[in-house]
Amino acid sequence: MTARSQLTSYAWLSIAAALLTIGLKTAAWRLTGSVGLLSDALESLVNLAGAAMTLWMLSIAAQPEDEKHAHGHSKAEYFASGFEGCLILLTALLIMVVAAERFFHPEALTEVGLGAAVSMLSALVNFIVARILAAAGRRRNAIALTADARHLMTDVWTSLGIIAGVLAVKASGWLWLDPLFAVLVAIYIAWTGAELLSLSVSGLMDKAVAPEKIAAIEAALAPYRAAGVGFHALRTREAGARVFVSLHVLVPGKWSVQKGHDTAEGVEAAIRGALSGAHVLTHVEPIEDPASHLDLRLDSAA
Repeated sequence: MTARSQLTSYAWLSIAAALLTIGLKTAAWRLTGSVGLLSDALESLVNLAGAAMTLWMLSIAAQPEDEKHAHGHSKAEYFASGFEGCLILLTALLIMVVAAERFFHPEALTEVGLGAAVSMLSALVNFIVARILAAAGRRRNAIALTADARHLMTDVWTSLGIIAGVLAVKASGWLWLDPLFAVLVAIYIAWTGAELLSLSVSGLMDKAVAPEKIAAIEAALAPYRAAGVGFHALRTREAGARVFVSLHVLVPGKWSVQKGHDTAEGVEAAIRGALSGAHVLTHVEPIEDPASHLDLRLDSAA
């Protein structure tokens, strides 16, 4: 089993947590009759769908390169994060619809204390699992796990907000507070869903790596620059856990092919050392030739 395929165990953990919290939140809703707790239970159904999608996409992303996918399948992870973003937005819309109906037809809440306690237990489960997934996502650079962790954390804040609304209703007797808190929670999770969608689109559009990674590449190139080797046309992109780097290496024209090749190999190794797992492609050119400085565009023929 490869290191990437092992990530599916975290997706199974997320699925187990979603099933458990669905049961807990449904029980809390049935005990209280709160539309806020109903919306919380609905979001757990979304969590289950998102976790299942994460499992599927991680399984695809772990597959090795093949003839039709020479650069691997790692971009599949962006589909998982985008799917979760869409699900979060859909959930927010559904919560607002249910809450609007309850504004006009308020209902008294029952068993508030017990219902809140059950919902708090589900929030604790999601919090623990979200922290585990977030740590694994950072450690393994897995965007799908990071997205799932953020989704679960929105669920945590949703639960806390809904519990606050339910307790406020009990303390004040104002039934309209229940749907009001539900709407506020819906607005918050909609923002999170939009952020996940933006992150997914950036990945699918081959956005360059973060500035700190560019700085790491430049630091790796610094010793070569000091030795008289030049560089240009540095281009980067990320695809899930993989980083792709390409650049032109400018060396003295009098160098032998072997020396130029060895220098390029050293440059590639240095970049891979700075960015673990990076795929690096170099192109060696004579530094004195004016034509070497005319190919800075993506499409050099243009």
